Amino acid sequence: MNTAVLPGAAGTFEPAPPPQAPSIESQTPSTPDAAAAPGARPGIRPMSPEDRKRARNRQIALTLIAPLAGACLLLALWTLASDKSAQFPSPLATWKSAQQVFAHPFYDNGPNDVGIGWNLLASLKRVAYGFGLAAALGIPLGFAIGRMRFLNHMLGPIISLLRPVSPLAWLPIGLYVFSSAPAAAIWTIFICSIWPMMINTAIGVQRVPQDYLNVARVLNLSTWKVFTKILLPSVMPYMMTGVRLSVSTAWLVIVAAEMLTGGTGIGFWLWNEWNNLNMAHIVIAILVIGVTGMVLEALLMLLARRFSYDQTH
Repeated sequence: MNTAVLPGAAGTFEPAPPPQAPSIESQTPSTPDAAAAPGARPGIRPMSPEDRKRARNRQIALTLIAPLAGACLLLALWTLASDKSAQFPSPLATWKSAQQVFAHPFYDNGPNDVGIGWNLLASLKRVAYGFGLAAALGIPLGFAIGRMRFLNHMLGPIISLLRPVSPLAWLPIGLYVFSSAPAAAIWTIFICSIWPMMINTAIGVQRVPQDYLNVARVLNLSTWKVFTKILLPSVMPYMMTGVRLSVSTAWLVIVAAEMLTGGTGIGFWLWNEWNNLNMAHIVIAILVIGVTGMVLEALLMLLARRFSYDQTH
């Protein structure tokens, strides 16, 4: 479910009414046979074997052929770019270099010479800390903002002021306050990933149908029952959208922060390979960052489906 994460002009999170989708019953029948069929709904024609075959072929094309075509296009553009520049590695040269990099991903030869596996784990650890702190504060605060109009109007302008700030603009403050590069990176992740969760959760709370709350008031349900049986199921899709946006933001921020702070991490490893003018390793780092982001996104999609609530139940 897509949600709007931008606050309103006055700094509050006022949801817009969802668009009304045209009903199937209001459409005219496409064929006379479908309209004249006894017991058939108007405008719906039963699928023939040919229709089912075409639908199956379209599904195969979307799930298999389309991604393969995109990968081939990327490889073609990559090969063309390597042919135009002697310094840019070709896909084959990058593959050979990746075999060497991933042959021993967890070697440790000192503080500034560790394998790509240790660097990736260090980045994921910082993301987990920063994102976990942001979720622990942002989600409850989003519920409070959505439920309390005074808190909404009080914090709305502050959120509107701080949310557009560039992530790296928060890094010097973290370095000054914590006097530690890893802590400053975690702080930067926290302050940049808290906004999507907070805003989407607040919008989800505000879009809970008032009829649900009226029924809860009539039944004299406790606050805990209202939260677990009404608010949480209704807000969950919005909240999970905020979580996905926050994880994407956190993963983007940590790479940039590590490039500036140094130490260990996939961002530092990428910048160090640039200093060594090893373009093949730079491409490998970019692919590792992209694949890791895809995996995080896929895991959150599975989690969102696990906690989704079907309105028909």
